[in-house]
Amino acid sequence: MRLAIAKEKRAGETRVAATPESVKKLKGLGLDITIEAGAGEGARFADADYQAAGATIAPDAAAALKDADIVLKVRGPDADEIGLLKKGAVLAALLAPHSEKDAIAALGAAGVTAFAMELLPRISRAQAMDVLSSQANLAGYKAVIDAAARFGRAMPMMMTAAGTIAPARVLVMGVGVAGLQAIATAKRLGAIVSATDVRPATKEQVESLGGTFVAVMDEEFAQAQTAGGYAKEMSPEYQAKQAALIADTIKKQDIIITTALIPGRKAPILVTEDMIKSMKSGSVIVDLAAGAGGNTPLSEADQTIEAHGVTIMGPTNLPGALATDASSLYARNLFNFVSLMVDKKSGDLAIDWNDEIIKGAAVAGAPAAEG
Repeated sequence: MRLAIAKEKRAGETRVAATPESVKKLKGLGLDITIEAGAGEGARFADADYQAAGATIAPDAAAALKDADIVLKVRGPDADEIGLLKKGAVLAALLAPHSEKDAIAALGAAGVTAFAMELLPRISRAQAMDVLSSQANLAGYKAVIDAAARFGRAMPMMMTAAGTIAPARVLVMGVGVAGLQAIATAKRLGAIVSATDVRPATKEQVESLGGTFVAVMDEEFAQAQTAGGYAKEMSPEYQAKQAALIADTIKKQDIIITTALIPGRKAPILVTEDMIKSMKSGSVIVDLAAGAGGNTPLSEADQTIEAHGVTIMGPTNLPGALATDASSLYARNLFNFVSLMVDKKSGDLAIDWNDEIIKGAAVAGAPAAEG
């Protein structure tokens, strides 16, 4: 059975879906591996390294994908790539199922069984396959590094003979995987860090990393989370109090990292234009939700702008800026996922449609359409 890796075609995508390390592991499942020439260049993996790991190098995408039983990608295929996939092939990638519905429909029409890695259920057994967490972790780190590089002052307190330099103040809005890594990174750089989130359970996480939790701590907030860990709708009165607190907090910040995303919907506005106007000149905002409309109304996807004296950065692929590490983590996630679908003895495809991980990620190909 043959597994193929094609070079990513989307502009700016430097990651690759397999590394020489993961090729060795995939070979251990009994698979023949074909890699398109140059597929790993953006992540600093040479064709020779893939060959040494046991892969065959194909001259182009058509040759790599021809008759492939399993195809692994970072981003979903375009129309040309879909046309190269054989009927019955299995595809696993970040397919953006909420926004790329036409592409997923095209995969189904082509007879491809497609799995969107974003849809893996959040269960303990799937943690080793959780591509969103592995990539968000790097994004949170890089957001702080990029903000520090743009910021015109030092991050830590410095005591010198000429006087003391005050530490930078960093506010992280949204305490998910990216937010937690941003908090940890900013603390390591010596900043004074605070963070806010609508879920009460995140308070302890923020404080464990040395940050200060910012929220109106009343009885309503204490009950603001469901048993399943999701945020409840807050009353208008609470929202007004929280907005006033955040607005007052933002005035004092040097750097803000926003991370709030809602799958399938426009990102919520966390920092209004009036809040941006209140910030100190030279402050920096890194909006990790810029690709989904932004957590500020001024954010522009993949652009860095200045408004009201504040630099606003809108990166949409920060993991791609750390392509070697991002690819290594992503490739391990995919290996663990593929391992579920390959019979360990025969090396044949053996998809268990009763497995909740398989069912949760399937977006095209029978019996995926049935549930």
